[in-house]
Amino acid sequence: MSALFQPFTLRGVTIPNRVWMPPMCQYSAAPEGPETGAPNDWHFAHYAARAAGGTGLIIVEATGVSPEGRISPYDLGIWNDTQVEAFRRITRFLVSQGTVPGIQLAHAGRKASTDRPWKGGAPVGADAHGWQALAPSAVAFDDKHPVPTELTTDQIQEIVGRFADAARRALAAGFEVAEIHGAHGYLINEFLSPHSNHRTDAYGGSYENRTRFALEVVDAVREVWPDDKPLFFRISATEWLEEGGWTADDTVRFAADLRAHGIDLVDVSTGGNASGVRIPASPGYQVPFAARVKAETTMPVAAVGLITDAEQAEKILANGEADAVLLGRELLRSPSWARHAARQLGGDVHVPDQYHRSV
Repeated sequence: MSALFQPFTLRGVTIPNRVWMPPMCQYSAAPEGPETGAPNDWHFAHYAARAAGGTGLIIVEATGVSPEGRISPYDLGIWNDTQVEAFRRITRFLVSQGTVPGIQLAHAGRKASTDRPWKGGAPVGADAHGWQALAPSAVAFDDKHPVPTELTTDQIQEIVGRFADAARRALAAGFEVAEIHGAHGYLINEFLSPHSNHRTDAYGGSYENRTRFALEVVDAVREVWPDDKPLFFRISATEWLEEGGWTADDTVRFAADLRAHGIDLVDVSTGGNASGVRIPASPGYQVPFAARVKAETTMPVAAVGLITDAEQAEKILANGEADAVLLGRELLRSPSWARHAARQLGGDVHVPDQYHRSV
């Protein structure tokens, strides 16, 4: 049987196949008013289509644990009960299709308060629903971003609490998997990397200090997230810097730490914290980083990055390079990718009764 269509169990949750959807921001929530940060009809239609298409796990896009934790004013959030109720509509439908609903809990840090990508993605001010960004150090992402405000230790602890509160709400909203966003140059990644973390207190300097905030967030979320539900962590395995950044060696070391703190799977990506770097993007270019974590630790891993073809995805799993694959842009192009791949590889996938004529 196809490896891609074998179920995968973590704690008490069984995901029906290894075709997973990673978080992909839609920048489509209301930026102000009572519905700020709440999913709407667009989000429902977007996620519902991929569930009906047979995707085993759908991880909802980066969802702000606080208003200032959003990447843009148009991002989703999970800091109030109105948002929770709106998410329930989505999770109910995903479960009805046999898809496991997941959510990525995030804080954008110094890369917050930007416009939608199709509007240029530049930082925005208060006149466009923006706000002052926060970061471990007062170091701008690049010369186009404003200098962020350096967090105090009290503010750091407040954000740790925000992650825990968001996890409680995610559970109430019906999510079965939670993922902590520690990648792509957002707040947790900023703390991890010496490229962006120039602190001299207990949260900066040594590896142990730079990983402190991330592990405090993991511990706080794990404390409120049920023992029978898995918790993921997304990481940028490298910053593609020749020196002075977070490295693949750091990632392997940190994966073992995350395992000890109750993380069940690492979602391995790369980049996002250093501007102007050259990223050698090609089919499966990030898979070797996932493969290394899997080979050198006991941590289950998911691979992502220009995985588009069914045979390519099957080979990654059959070779033992990852436990699951995450298809981003390809699932935007083809919501029923899982069903087409199952037909090609001889696997089984859920098909809605209404679509029985398509089998």
